[in-house]
Parts: sequence; C-alpha cells; structure tokens
Amino acid sequence: MTTPIAPKRDSFFRRHWGKLTLALLVLAPLVVFAVWSAVALTYTYSEGQRVGYNQKLSRKGWICKTWEGEIALSNVPGQAPELFRYSVRDDAVAQQIQQLEGARVALTYEQHKGLPTSCFGETEYFATAVSRADAGAPSDAATPGATTPGAANAGGSVAPVTPAPTRGASPAAGSGAPPTP
Repeated sequence: MTTPIAPKRDSFFRRHWGKLTLALLVLAPLVVFAVWSAVALTYTYSEGQRVGYNQKLSRKGWICKTWEGEIALSNVPGQAPELFRYSVRDDAVAQQIQQLEGARVALTYEQHKGLPTSCFGETEYFATAVSRADAGAPSDAATPGATTPGAANAGGSVAPVTPAPTRGASPAAGSGAPPTP
C-alpha cells in the first residue's frame, strides 16, 4: 500500500505577502526617519561662538517642548542689533543661560543642517555651553569724553597715538643724543 503524498505548501512569503508588504510600507519610512535623524544630530555642519545679550529664552512646543532663545549681537554702539536665534536641548545649559540673564554672554553652538522635524528645535543652531563674556570687552554704551588712541573723539579729531618706548632707548633718544647703554 502506498501512502498519499502531502500537497506541497506555499512558501512563507507567498502565504503572507499582504502582511509583509504592509509592514514594509510602514516600517521602511520609520527606519529612514530614525537613521536620518541620528545622522543629522550626530554630525555637526559648523560650530562656533556668539557673544551678546540674551534677549529671551522660553520653553515652547505643543508636543515636543524645546528651549528656544535669541541673543542680540551688537558690534557698534547705536546700531540696531542682529538677532541670533538658537535652540537648547540640554536643561542644564538652559538653566545656566537663565542665571546669566542681563549679562553679556558667550554662547557656544553647533549647527545641524537637515533635521527632519522641528521636534528637536525650531532652529538649526543648538547651544551647547554658555559663559559670561569677559569684563574687559567693550560695552555697547560709549563713555562720554573717553578717547581711544587713534580713534575719533566727539569733535571728529583723532586722538594722537604715542609710540611705546623701545628697549634700550632713553627719553632723550629723539633729541639727537646717542643712546645710553
């Protein structure tokens, strides 16, 4: 007696082609989005530092809350400042910026181009560190009556520049007398 041969079953892919196609259509864009986001957030297009006065820092967003701020950059007194908008991902950096409100700050940032969504931040500039700008830097307000050598004063005349004495020269060097050893 012979045993009946069982019918050959279709392969797994043939039996579940509809489910696999649906899964591929849903998962492929998610994988592409995740890889794109990881690459855009990992690699830095540019990095630098901006110095100015912090205008605002606020936590914004309906679903994705991010810290968004702007710094007023002013190089020349009396000139309208340029605004530099930035995002902050780290809460500790946001707290440091808030502690330095009203002071002149140096903001270190990284630029990440090609972010797929504003959920990471509204701008492509992300603040990574902040510090108080040095006190020796010129202020935005000019001191009345003060003149810098070589700079024009209020009357339009230029303040004289006196050269620094060279090593080994005596005060009488300009009078034609030989230098003293």
